[in-house]
Amino acid sequence: MNSVLYPSLYQINTRVWLNRLSRQIGRPATLDDIPDAELDQLANLGFDWLYCLSVWQTGEAGRKVSRSNPQWLAEYRELLPDLRENDICGSGFAVTAYTLNNLLGEPEALARLRGRLHQRGLKLMLDFVPNHTAPDHPWVQAHPEYYVSGTEEQLIGQPQNYVKLDLTQGPAILAFGRDPYFDGWPDTLQLNYGNPAFQLAQIDELLKIAQSCDGLRCDMAMLALPDIFERTWGIAAEPFWPTATRKVREEHPDFVFMAEVYWDMEWTLQQQGFDYTYDKRLYDRLRGKQAGPVRLHFWADMDYQKKSARFLENHDEPRAAATFPAHVHQAAAVLTYFNPGLRFFHEGQLQGWPKKISVHLCRGQEQPTDTELQEFYRHLLDALRLDVFRNGVWQLLECKRAWEGNWTSECLIAFAWRGQDGQQAIVAVNYAPNQSQCYLPLPLPNADGCVYELKNLMGSDSYDRSGDSLLSPGLYLDLPPWGYGVFELIRKG
Repeated sequence: MNSVLYPSLYQINTRVWLNRLSRQIGRPATLDDIPDAELDQLANLGFDWLYCLSVWQTGEAGRKVSRSNPQWLAEYRELLPDLRENDICGSGFAVTAYTLNNLLGEPEALARLRGRLHQRGLKLMLDFVPNHTAPDHPWVQAHPEYYVSGTEEQLIGQPQNYVKLDLTQGPAILAFGRDPYFDGWPDTLQLNYGNPAFQLAQIDELLKIAQSCDGLRCDMAMLALPDIFERTWGIAAEPFWPTATRKVREEHPDFVFMAEVYWDMEWTLQQQGFDYTYDKRLYDRLRGKQAGPVRLHFWADMDYQKKSARFLENHDEPRAAATFPAHVHQAAAVLTYFNPGLRFFHEGQLQGWPKKISVHLCRGQEQPTDTELQEFYRHLLDALRLDVFRNGVWQLLECKRAWEGNWTSECLIAFAWRGQDGQQAIVAVNYAPNQSQCYLPLPLPNADGCVYELKNLMGSDSYDRSGDSLLSPGLYLDLPPWGYGVFELIRKG
């Protein structure tokens, strides 16, 4: 498979996917039943990665909590008014073993799916949950010292964060998995990074998982950082990620690690071996609908930007179609995906699905397709297949005032791309509710005396402009509220 500097990833909820297939074929579906045509479609859309959410084995203990938690049940019923108990399969992040969930097929089915993906130039990404396990993970009985323990006082004072369990060695109080800002997740138990023996065992788990996939999305990866772990639990810990990522790459040199990360810890995890880190800050600034903070974000160093995973939604965030009004959605998507880094798309995003599916469920509601948004994403994915956006050099451009006193140039954000073969493209977005104008001087070497065709990659129109005018005063832009343009620049002589 060819290496791509800026790949695209498609995330799908595996259990919901197979549940849908089961209804189509009239029997329980496994990974082997996924039609070749569906994998072909992902490849034809230009994706480089398929991220299969929730493939690992879960247990009865986590499922029992998922089926009894009142807050979660209310969430399920909002999505599925006809909710049945069998629809609640338990969180895919309450893992009992990093082996294929037996409801998804025999263990070898995962290897067969990966092989089918590789035949189409697609790589497979799976989950790794470093912070916690399910309460019925084998380690709980065999190695309770791998978990954070508590006291009777903590159990009485913080019942939302601790639980008493009957183990073979006797009763034990263990902590629920959590981050420092929220109550514990009651379907999990917290792993103890202060225990060196546990860290070695966790690295062994990673080495086993790495035989089954090409990359891992590491859930809440910053929680294993020593300072965050000690702040949360009062337990000193040695760094985990530098050793873990190095050990995996010693056996699998091209293995990819992507971190779910918040709290401005992205750069730290990039330095500790992660290829990509969630760009939640860009997402939050886009939700704020202000051009200035978004533009400021793109001033970051390229070493940081090229390791950013850009998204508008994922299984944790609300649906983009429910978060952004239609025209804002399109403008935000152009700003998200025509930038360096990993382009992260979520199942249903391309169709404009408005409702998020809980990770505790294995059935999703049928949702309507927004045909306008679907057509927009068709154009966007077609454009992203061009090599200039996959392997080119990116540059943030300066938007100059169209005339004295016209402040609307501050509402425009623009980028230039240059490919290795000389292919050039320009991306411009008016990220504001008002019409905006600017001049955009373009970085075009030897453009004097030439004519350029500006071919709209998000539509069918094109424009001819003289190279001299594109250099100075620059390309004149007059964009409507939330308007955008993605142009290939073709030199005509």
